[in-house]
Amino acid sequence: MEYTTGKIGRVFLLKFKDDDVLIDELDKFARKEKLKAASFVFLGAFKKGDIVTGPKKPVIPPEPNWVAFKDAWEVMGIGTIFANRSGPQIHVHTSMGKKLKTLTGCVRKKSKVFLVVEAIVFELKGVNATKEIDPKAGLNLLKIL
Repeated sequence: MEYTTGKIGRVFLLKFKDDDVLIDELDKFARKEKLKAASFVFLGAFKKGDIVTGPKKPVIPPEPNWVAFKDAWEVMGIGTIFANRSGPQIHVHTSMGKKLKTLTGCVRKKSKVFLVVEAIVFELKGVNATKEIDPKAGLNLLKIL
């Protein structure tokens, strides 16, 4: 295990609207506010999109198990933002439900908001970390500097 310490900086309240692409809007926001490190929580609904519900098998590098969803699902989730040379690197996990079905996974691609998603973003100050492609895993993983 590795770790570092920091403090909470600015706190933001965000409202995503119907048809917003969650990750695209978070990217724009993080760039505008020059966020280097942050964590966030959110709740609301997704209209449609794609999530990865774990690897197909527990091997490295993992092959993602893609699940597409549509027709509006209730969601709650958590995520992180760590900047690298390319800009904000956003990692979002969610649990979502519709009727008696539940999905949990990593939000990817162009997942769209249905009606509203509310989020609270906590800036992390003094945290020296980034995201980089790990050559073994082939994934964009946290790197504590």
